[in-house]
Amino acid sequence: MKNNLVLTLLLFTSIFSFGQQTIDGDLKELFKVELKNEIISNAVLQVYSKSKDINVQLFENEFGTEGSVTVNSPFYTASITKMLTATAIGILNDRKLLSFNDTISQYLPNKLLRGLHVLDGEEYSKKITITHLLQHTSGLPDYFEDQTTDGTPNIISQLFIKPEKIWTPEAIIEFTKINMTPHFIPGKGYHYTDTEYVLLGLIIEKVSGLKLEAFFKQEIFKPLKMYHSYMNLKSTPINETLPMQKFYASDTEISSLQSLSADWSGGGLVATTQDLIRFLEAFNKNKIVKNDTRLQMQNWEPETYGMDYGFGVRKVSFKKLMNQNTNLTVIGHSGSTASFLWYCPQTDTYVSGTLNQIEANKNALLMVFKILNLIQKKY
Repeated sequence: MKNNLVLTLLLFTSIFSFGQQTIDGDLKELFKVELKNEIISNAVLQVYSKSKDINVQLFENEFGTEGSVTVNSPFYTASITKMLTATAIGILNDRKLLSFNDTISQYLPNKLLRGLHVLDGEEYSKKITITHLLQHTSGLPDYFEDQTTDGTPNIISQLFIKPEKIWTPEAIIEFTKINMTPHFIPGKGYHYTDTEYVLLGLIIEKVSGLKLEAFFKQEIFKPLKMYHSYMNLKSTPINETLPMQKFYASDTEISSLQSLSADWSGGGLVATTQDLIRFLEAFNKNKIVKNDTRLQMQNWEPETYGMDYGFGVRKVSFKKLMNQNTNLTVIGHSGSTASFLWYCPQTDTYVSGTLNQIEANKNALLMVFKILNLIQKKY
């Protein structure tokens, strides 16, 4: 009986070990296939599931050279930053220093607000709430990608036109007020815009008395041991960290532009895959904000078919988005540089990484689906 038990345990261990080697190899092959895309110069991926004992970290060196990128190289997370900015608001909400339903006029100066949201001759600036900003329902235009009223280049174009320009949050808001018009009355639609997250960054600074990068370090990075995370052009990581990975728009390297200062509380975070997974795991376990707050942040607003948006967090249904026969969903965020941070409840798996290429956004989400589909089939 005892011998049979030992044999069974050895057999189970052998099978489990073989299965682990198989999933590691399959994930490596999947990642390798994705990187055959010639526009991708460097990339990093981490797949983690405590319950399935999976922790695979992969990377691709720049142009095939050695030493350019490792699994410990931090990368520009772009709009994944919105998760941290929204979480910072959640922390302040938990401390009763503000409420999601407060109007932004309670925290921002009249000079900044005046003319912010004028539609058909009527001003709605003081009717915008913090919830509107978090969930992209304020109607405000997006300074990055929306068209200007007079043909002036929007800020994403100005990144290249004026690469050395340093943008302040106030200058971004002023540019938006002068050159763009709102889309709808606050609360009457959905329009994804970084303008709202610049305003949220200013609210965090006003309420906390700290610079945004200092608030992140004190309230998020240190408690969660995110020692390799920082805000681009604003701060340094807690521990000595490898250089930020380069990222590209087609074949143009843009990671060194000073004009990226325009990408602040909506997109300026630099972090490693491990730090990001620590953050999302802590968020899911109510270690950063209270359970009730986390649930409020996942009060979903339809974004597009297959995607819903909460407070700085996105939910994707692959069944709808990709017309696939699957129950797989992910919750997290993606970024314009093909960066991603997702948690899949069906497989209890975290997937984080980047392809460091603005033109590879769709590739990144498709790769995440393939990874999760593979894990679901294996387990």
